[in-house]
Amino acid sequence: MDTTVFTVVMAAAALHAGWNALLKIGLDRYLTASLIQIGAGSLALLALPFFAVPLAAAWPFIGLSALLHIGYNIFLSRAYQHGDLSQVYPIARGSSPLLVALLAVPAGDLLPPGQWAGLLVLVAGILLMAWRGGHPGTRLNGPLLFNALATAVCIAGYTLADALGARSNGDAVGYALWLFVVNGLVASVVIALRRGPRIFLQLGPHWRGGLGGGAMSMLAYSLVIWAATQAPVALVSALRETSVLFALLIGWLFLKEPMPLPRLLACAVIVAGVVAMRWV
Repeated sequence: MDTTVFTVVMAAAALHAGWNALLKIGLDRYLTASLIQIGAGSLALLALPFFAVPLAAAWPFIGLSALLHIGYNIFLSRAYQHGDLSQVYPIARGSSPLLVALLAVPAGDLLPPGQWAGLLVLVAGILLMAWRGGHPGTRLNGPLLFNALATAVCIAGYTLADALGARSNGDAVGYALWLFVVNGLVASVVIALRRGPRIFLQLGPHWRGGLGGGAMSMLAYSLVIWAATQAPVALVSALRETSVLFALLIGWLFLKEPMPLPRLLACAVIVAGVVAMRWV
């Protein structure tokens, strides 16, 4: 992988962990996720006059991605009801690269054996990080695993859809901006249907957090979409999940989540996987 692309993906990983930490802090995690998505869409809307409307071939991917992002918000917020950030985040994010790598094969995104080995090592490290619960008495349980794995399926689906959509459009940034606008509109409709139109009055006082988290989310995923047009999507997806390292630090420093020895060892395994994927 080119050094520039590698650096861009790592920056995206740090930003992604940041807005997921905001999701965990929110009193109502589903509303917080929706607010961030609406905030990202609002910011993207400001930039649309400077970019062309996506080509017709890209719109089915935008529609599919928008639906999968709604599923992502729902399942991720439910998973956080049953576990802490250092548990849910690694399971959800660590399971998706394998799915992306397998689904990308028919699209022609093939990884050499060395990078496959690095991907497997990285994923093993990520899943090892979630082996023990963060807070005393918190353990892996059925609802947590189901919702976290369902989140992973949504992640894999929209990651591949957006990689193919951006490639078919020929303009990754324009594709990403239109995607965020559509995501924001869909998120607004869904929460209005689920919670009623008055829910926007509850969201109003938190608009600053929505815009801040939305900015991080939009920048992070736009960088990922661009990188997926420059390198195999499976490679980009796997390296993006090093965000669990940043999530672990955020959970430890700001959310007072513990950092036991197994998670420190998991960090070393993840770094080994990154090294293998980057330089093999």
